[in-house]
Amino acid sequence: MISARMSATIIVLVLVGGLACVGVVMTGWLGPMSAHGTNVLYVNGKVTEVGPGKNFEFETTTHEQLAFVCGDNCRASLRHLTRHVKENAPTDVYYMKGPGRELIAVDVD
Repeated sequence: MISARMSATIIVLVLVGGLACVGVVMTGWLGPMSAHGTNVLYVNGKVTEVGPGKNFEFETTTHEQLAFVCGDNCRASLRHLTRHVKENAPTDVYYMKGPGRELIAVDVD
């Protein structure tokens, strides 16, 4: 039979582990909203072409072609975008829908 101290230790470890897992999941879920705001949308894929300026063409994981405008408030650098094109790297884009169905990039990672 397990002693009372051993039972208490197991319960505390399970409780702390469960709370840590909940914290990690909540951070992953709420993190982008807290960093970019609640009206920001997210898409994953690859940058296919950059220019003019920091504007870029993007292909989603579902092979949909999107064109993003990266203005002054965009947190992406031209160097970072061109590196993603050269390396064919997976890219996360956080964006808002602008006037005239324009997709305005907020952050590119």
